[in-house]
Amino acid sequence: MFALGMLLSPASQLRLPGLPIGPGELCLLVSLLLMLGREVARLDPPLTPALSRLLIFWALFTIALSIGTATAFVIQDSHDSDWFLHDILAYPLLAAISCLSVVEPGAGPRLRRVAWLLVVLGTGSLTLQLAEARGLVDVVSSDPWFWDRFRGWSANPAQLALLCAALGLLSLHLAETADRPGKRFAAIVCAILPIYVGRLSKTDTFMFVLVAAGPVFVALKLRAWLQSPDRHITFRAASAWMVILALPLIFASAAPLGSSIAAQTEALAKLMSKDNGKTTGQEAELRFEIWREALGRGVESGMLGLGPGPHLQTPPSLLLTRMATLNRPKGVLHPDANGAPNFEAHNTTLDLFLQGGLLAVLSFVWLVAMAVSGTYEARLAGLTTLLCGLLLFSMFVLIARHPIFWFAIALCLVAGAESGKTAAIRNGG
Repeated sequence: MFALGMLLSPASQLRLPGLPIGPGELCLLVSLLLMLGREVARLDPPLTPALSRLLIFWALFTIALSIGTATAFVIQDSHDSDWFLHDILAYPLLAAISCLSVVEPGAGPRLRRVAWLLVVLGTGSLTLQLAEARGLVDVVSSDPWFWDRFRGWSANPAQLALLCAALGLLSLHLAETADRPGKRFAAIVCAILPIYVGRLSKTDTFMFVLVAAGPVFVALKLRAWLQSPDRHITFRAASAWMVILALPLIFASAAPLGSSIAAQTEALAKLMSKDNGKTTGQEAELRFEIWREALGRGVESGMLGLGPGPHLQTPPSLLLTRMATLNRPKGVLHPDANGAPNFEAHNTTLDLFLQGGLLAVLSFVWLVAMAVSGTYEARLAGLTTLLCGLLLFSMFVLIARHPIFWFAIALCLVAGAESGKTAAIRNGG
């Protein structure tokens, strides 16, 4: 239920008309009830480091949102009640699921089973969406295309791209830590379709994450091999040293070809971006306009926030674009123009700054830093790369409302804690 909920929660087109819930949200609710039943039957779960950190974060985040709501009330700031209620319902669900996911005993193996279910069921789900887009099957009545961009069952391609990025990087982690060649091969196979579908979404951020993930993973693996605890140098460590020693020679030999490489890189970037980079400048200008307004509104609130929900007016240039587009794809969701601020900054840091002020941002940064540092110290290159990829996505998407992000945080916190415990036992601690 948990895996299905994370896979189907971005499928906004599957939701019932006029209702904010669909099969993904229902699966998450069922999984929450099952988790609660498990804990009620066990009673008194231990307070582990992973659980403690999540509880501290959600306590601080709740305080930040409460202060923001009170601030908005005092300064009589208007807001969209529907989106305010949407966040009020979403955050407690995410908090409960993330905390219950890390409850011991057995959190590590349980989360790993969910990860395998995610990548396997994700491959099946993406296969169905592709088959429906090609007219081979008729699963649900949805429009899988956003003009020429593939979005599957989601409302927009960015939602699908985020899911594909998470599934692909999660498959990388499972392949890295697999204990048998068969499992490693299966994990690699499960990474192929998310990469292909993410490319079909023509989301620039996905391609950015995909390109950045390779060097990050290789660098982390080189670090792990070079810091091998074995007294005698291993083949992996020797290979890593060879690569490091060869880097200056590679750069020196590539220097005369710098202009040619730069031109080819620019051409490749245009090819990988949507519309061959024709709209990149316009989108960047629009994003900077939105981010400036978000930062200004956050500062005007005294850096205390304005409570849950969006707090920006829809940019006039975007309104004109929507009015000019008559043949709009089915299922495109836009906030109603009701006079209340109902547009987001599409940047996790700025959106949290608008909602909960500086306290919300600092608590979020602290939790992510704990997750990254745990996997980094544990030399889990795949999990560290997964978090880095999601953080890159957070620059253009509010990922704090996506269940798969909180699953990644829970997985990293538990894996880092377990690795630290194992190292302490090995060292006689």
